[in-house]
Amino acid sequence: MEFQHVIDSRRSVRKFAPRPVPQEVIDRLIRNTLTAPSSRNCRSTRLLVIKDEEQVHRLAEMRDYGSGFLKGAPLAIIVMGDTSKSDMWSVNAAISATLLQLSCIDAGLQSCWVQIDGRPRLKSAPEGEQATDFLRTFLPIPDTCQPLCAIAIGYSDFHPAALPPLDPNEVVTIVEPTQGA
Repeated sequence: MEFQHVIDSRRSVRKFAPRPVPQEVIDRLIRNTLTAPSSRNCRSTRLLVIKDEEQVHRLAEMRDYGSGFLKGAPLAIIVMGDTSKSDMWSVNAAISATLLQLSCIDAGLQSCWVQIDGRPRLKSAPEGEQATDFLRTFLPIPDTCQPLCAIAIGYSDFHPAALPPLDPNEVVTIVEPTQGA
């Protein structure tokens, strides 16, 4: 698939067809994700692949807002950082998660990022139990790892609308070389 098509096709999709993702496709997603760059090549990103429908549904309970659609996803991948490998674990994991989402498009899948790190279970109790704490009660998350996000993955029944246009002049500043320098 042409890279520009991958970029143009990536959208946050929250509704998935009830169709499992084949293991060979999952293996390809993992291989692609693990090629992501990392600070000082420390490779601090860790992945927790959840194929069990019941466990994916439980993920939807990690927050009372923004994670409910996980109940309809056939697959979720928790992108984590090994905090013992790098203090840049969250940046490394974010790069990996982005590469995972682009790999989904290339494989004919859609996805959506659900933030875990720094998010409370209850929006009304931001200082209460955190999403990470809840996930640790039933998932095999190593003590040295911190979950950054869950990527819901599946086949979509629809084609999302194109992104609205954005004028680059509003968000991009270009520093030109100075004359005579």
